[in-house]
Amino acid sequence: MSDALTTADLDRIKRMIPHRDPFLMIDSVTDIQNGEFAVGRKAVTGDEYFFEGHFPGRPIMPGVLIVEAMAQTAAVLVVQTLDMVDQGKLVYFMTVDKTKFRAPVEPGADLELHVTVQRSKGRVWKFSGIGKVGDKTVAEAEFSAMIVDPE
Repeated sequence: MSDALTTADLDRIKRMIPHRDPFLMIDSVTDIQNGEFAVGRKAVTGDEYFFEGHFPGRPIMPGVLIVEAMAQTAAVLVVQTLDMVDQGKLVYFMTVDKTKFRAPVEPGADLELHVTVQRSKGRVWKFSGIGKVGDKTVAEAEFSAMIVDPE
């Protein structure tokens, strides 16, 4: 496990987590510090499937999808930390707590997902996440996940 900061582009993310369009919610992950933190990024283009119905005439990214993007960023962090690229492991949500949505995320936003490891014990990891657009916090949550072998 290296202490150097690393990154994951879209191709590497697809080798790390099983999510695909239309449910892959991150474009890249930067500033990965193994076992510590990572920053996910999502360019919110306005072409995403959910904008058609959320909400017509006033499109905003659903808050639960912002939290999902945090979780996907966390999964990339876990896979990178444990050197499990190309191993087909899954990282499943277990809990979501202390979630707050502070501002809407609209088309054209560059959403950053700052995820920090709170603790890890065996296969279970706990994180805190903050979603930001520019300097503005748009969402925050605490969540946990478990590493699972695919069946």
